[in-house]
Amino acid sequence: MAGMEGLAFVFLAGLVTDLATGLGALPFLAVDEISDRATVALWGVASGIMLAASVFGLAREGLAYSSGVPVLLVAGALVGVVLVEVSDRLLERLDIGGDDADVDGGAISPDVDPAAIATGDLRTLVLVLGVLTVHSFPEGVAVGVSFAELGLGGGIDVLGLAVPPLAVLMTVAISVHNIPEGLAVSIPLKAMGVDVRRMVGAAVFSSLPQPIGAVLAFAFVRVARAFLPFGFGFAGGAMIYLVLTEFVPDALEAGADLPYRGVPAFLAGALAGAAVMVPLLFVHVGP
Repeated sequence: MAGMEGLAFVFLAGLVTDLATGLGALPFLAVDEISDRATVALWGVASGIMLAASVFGLAREGLAYSSGVPVLLVAGALVGVVLVEVSDRLLERLDIGGDDADVDGGAISPDVDPAAIATGDLRTLVLVLGVLTVHSFPEGVAVGVSFAELGLGGGIDVLGLAVPPLAVLMTVAISVHNIPEGLAVSIPLKAMGVDVRRMVGAAVFSSLPQPIGAVLAFAFVRVARAFLPFGFGFAGGAMIYLVLTEFVPDALEAGADLPYRGVPAFLAGALAGAAVMVPLLFVHVGP
């Protein structure tokens, strides 16, 4: 499969990961509050899955496409780390809930209220989407590069198409990874009295750039196949850095009132996630 059909299929996979973010808001249909322990454990599961997919999936696949010293793989990983760091700095400069523009403090917008994302304030949506495009791009890239061998022989039959095993696993991994992110978006909105339908919309909106990133990455590696190691390195480096700099701190913050700051719950979740993902990667992915 190639051309527009291939791009459409990859976009659909990216859209699945995007919509999975909305699942993070659905628990509020049944309960008014999610326990800190459950939140920490969910971050742990997502972290374990992403670390396993990055190391034993993306990095291993990148090494398989490298010859000699994996210069492109390492370079891609470094670029992925830089992009995540840049996106984090942009998000830090976004004045969430501020009353006035803080020029000296570096805020890039006045009065950016999280509720505006759910209620559809156009100015805020455009601003936040611009920042999220940078922030979510590596996740979309991880999906896109994993589809590099789409339709080129072998793979898992999905809707009558031969899909690379790594692509299936990465789509599932990113989808699971997005659920706690959707929960993190929904918790403050719940406190503001936003209804679940709009919480789901806000959560999905936060990952909207992922299908676009997936399509761009897929198109790039199909045209410039010599740069496949760079693509795998970029996605893997960005994902690992994202886990270390965002997932772990977010989990520790959520578990601040738990014994040992919730570290046991986080580690249990991480081990469970890795225990599920690693055997699948070794069975289905490899040179």
